[in-house]
Amino acid sequence: FPFVALLVSGGHTSIYHVTGHTVVEVMGQTRDDAAGEAFDKVAKMLGLGYPGGVVIDQRARAGDRKAFRFPRAMLNRPGSDFSFSGLKTAVRQQLARDGVPEEDAALADLCASFQEAVVDVLVTRVRQAAKRAGVQDVVVAGGVAANSRLRGRLQEIAPNDGLTVHLPKPVFCTDNAAMVAFAGHRRLARGEHDDFDLNAVASWGGRLS
Repeated sequence: FPFVALLVSGGHTSIYHVTGHTVVEVMGQTRDDAAGEAFDKVAKMLGLGYPGGVVIDQRARAGDRKAFRFPRAMLNRPGSDFSFSGLKTAVRQQLARDGVPEEDAALADLCASFQEAVVDVLVTRVRQAAKRAGVQDVVVAGGVAANSRLRGRLQEIAPNDGLTVHLPKPVFCTDNAAMVAFAGHRRLARGEHDDFDLNAVASWGGRLS
């Protein structure tokens, strides 16, 4: 502590300033689709199946990241929010014009270009957030944390930015109960508990402390 955390999955794309085990402040979040959701929807458009992030990552390794020009939304706006709906629409429009590429090489190019657009946004926002928060440590979590291009880009920029990037092993990027149990353990250790009539809460807001 302190560190900036990027939580990026099919349901979340958020950046947090973390100063303690139970002290977490939201710095930014997606205004529409989560990054993982965008991967899944684009994979569906391309007929690549599910989960989309895995198959696009695999296909993109053989592709040209500059073959298609896709938008990088909100990077010139202040703050750390994200938007991926426009990128998803841009892919749909590209497919409406030219159809789904039939050749493996062209499909790989499209996957690589789309993935690079997502990763550019994630990496840029993390760099901005770390600088704004004045921290040197970045933690990445969630399903998209397993993406090989995201992991590679973060490791590339870390030395120049004076950052230490903490990446979990891919096997720990999927849904698991251990993280929930650990959070509960920390709260219980502080003497926090709830009665059995506690209801589900979809969003705890901007700060947990």
